[in-house]
Amino acid sequence: MTFTNLLYHLEAETGILTITINRPDKLNALNAATIEEIRAAAQQALNDAAVRGIILTGSGEKSFVAGADIAELTQLDEVSGRRAAIQGQEAFRLLEESPKPVIAAVNGFALGGGCELAMACHMRVASENARFGQPEVNLGLVPGYGGTQRLTQLIGKGKAIELLLTADMIKADEALRLGLVNHVVPQAELLSFTKQLLGRILTKAPLAVGLCLDCVNAYYDKDRQGYQSEADAFARCFDSADFREGTSAFLEKRPASFTGK
Repeated sequence: MTFTNLLYHLEAETGILTITINRPDKLNALNAATIEEIRAAAQQALNDAAVRGIILTGSGEKSFVAGADIAELTQLDEVSGRRAAIQGQEAFRLLEESPKPVIAAVNGFALGGGCELAMACHMRVASENARFGQPEVNLGLVPGYGGTQRLTQLIGKGKAIELLLTADMIKADEALRLGLVNHVVPQAELLSFTKQLLGRILTKAPLAVGLCLDCVNAYYDKDRQGYQSEADAFARCFDSADFREGTSAFLEKRPASFTGK
C-alpha cells in the first residue's frame, strides 16, 4: 500500500519496520486520513511475516505527534465525533494488541492524540526534548482515542486525573519518573537506542513474546481473566517448536534459533 502521510520502511535484514508519521508542516498532527493510514499500516505489518517488530516515530526533531488536526475537529458534531473516536480507538488498538512488539520513539511533542498514540504502543523511548500531555480540556474536549484509559493504566488514577484536568505538559524526565516512558535518551541516539532495544527483544522466542503481550493486555480487559489467560499461554508454549528449540539450546549451551512456531 502507498501512504501519503506515513513513511513505511522495513529493514529486510532485521525485520524491523519503522513507521514515521510524516506531516512535518503540521507537526505531524493527526487528521482522519492519517489515522486511517496508521490503521492500514498496522494491519499490513501484522499480515507481513517479514515484519518482526515495529518502531513508531514522527518526522523531524520537534514533534512525534503534536495532537489532532484542530481545523478538522471544528467540523465535527456529536455523531461524527463519535465516529472519529471509534476510528481512532480501533486503529490504536491494533498496535496495542499486536503480537509483534511495538515501540514508540517519541521525538518532541506527544500531545493529545500523539500521547494517546504513544501510549497504545507496548513501550515508549523518549528523546530528552520530548513533551507529553493531554490538553483536550483546553478545547472543551476529552481525549477520544483511549487517553483516559491508558494514561490511568500507566501512571495511576490520581496523577492521570491531575494531568487530564489541568492539561499540564510534562517533560521527558517527569514522564520517566511517572512510568509513562521506559527510557529517556539524547535526541541523536533515539532511533539507534530504540532499534537496539527492539533488536534484543527480537532474539527471543516470537511466540512467547506475543503471548506475553497478550497476557498483559488480558489484565486490563474486563471480559478476560488474566490468570486464566496466562495459564492457557503457558500450556500452549509446551506444544511449540520454539519451546523445544529454546530448551535444547539452553541444555546444549548454544544460541537458540527460533521460528515463531
